[in-house]
Amino acid sequence: MPGESHAQPPPPAPFRPAPPVVIGIVGGIAAGKSAVAAAFATHGLQHVDADAHAREAAGQPEVLAELQAAFGPGVVGPTGLDRAAMAARVFADPAARAQLEAILHPRIRARILAAIDAARSAGQSVLLDAPLLLEGGLVAFCDRVVFVHAAEATRSRRAARRGWAPEELARREAAQAPLAQKRARADFVVDNDGELATMQQQVAAILDRLRPGSP
Repeated sequence: MPGESHAQPPPPAPFRPAPPVVIGIVGGIAAGKSAVAAAFATHGLQHVDADAHAREAAGQPEVLAELQAAFGPGVVGPTGLDRAAMAARVFADPAARAQLEAILHPRIRARILAAIDAARSAGQSVLLDAPLLLEGGLVAFCDRVVFVHAAEATRSRRAARRGWAPEELARREAAQAPLAQKRARADFVVDNDGELATMQQQVAAILDRLRPGSP
């Protein structure tokens, strides 16, 4: 109707418990963890993205030189690290993966812990999004863990949209902790198989349970 008001719903109340909390997120590859992390961020949590810190760490000149010395010139191009070439190398060779982790993981971990400390010092809770949260020991810095569920068929479709070959999802998942182990470690589960709004409601409900005074 002309002149009818279509007011938007108010933004969610900021999630700022005292003291701040760190929420880790786990799930299968292509389960949509980034979308769930973004939903948490709308409530005022600081999204600490391990992949972003990994890209920054791998872009440092001294790190690129170390990677080139370890893996040869094929993994470093004119614009920096060739992530596709490196992934193809390390997912096919556990020894190469261990070598890559020895170079990158201490640097990534230091960046992540610094980001968590900065957020908490500012009174801000954190959503920690790290693919190897359990395997790398960062789960020890989390107060709560959320498992993101998506059916295998859903994850396969999402992986295909990334341009991955059918076997790529299984190959990458074999390098991580089993889904059952991740789910068993979680305090909450978010089902990310359905509508975006439904997932967002689940995120809001989790935070409501974590607010001070909640039963």
